[in-house]
Amino acid sequence: MYNTRTTYLFVYGTLLEDSKNEMSDFLKRHSEFLGRGFFCGKLYDVGEFPGAVLSDSLQDKVYGKIYEISDANEVFKILDDYEGIESLETEKGLFKRVVVEAFLEAGHTVKTWVYLYNKSVLNLRLIPSGNYIDS
Repeated sequence: MYNTRTTYLFVYGTLLEDSKNEMSDFLKRHSEFLGRGFFCGKLYDVGEFPGAVLSDSLQDKVYGKIYEISDANEVFKILDDYEGIESLETEKGLFKRVVVEAFLEAGHTVKTWVYLYNKSVLNLRLIPSGNYIDS
């Protein structure tokens, strides 16, 4: 396990470096790449972006990258706004930011923040691979 005082963020969609947008550039400038990994969840195509939800099954995996965040308070203020989160105490937004256990390719686990989709996935297309970039 990595340092518990360090703040990590798991990204799987538009915050990925491959997305090449203003927010992925912002994240790159304010973080250090830790490694590739996955968490137990399902990934859906929401349209312009993906949305992940948690799963209890180890068969269901959402793949992405984990970053160590510098100045977490400042970074999350901007990213929360981008993801449509008003407050961590409310669940009204399109996404919610929660802590999950992620599995790194190197075999370690880490507790990391992730933005999860906060609406119904009933009519959304599942991305079976769990990988947004390959979808």
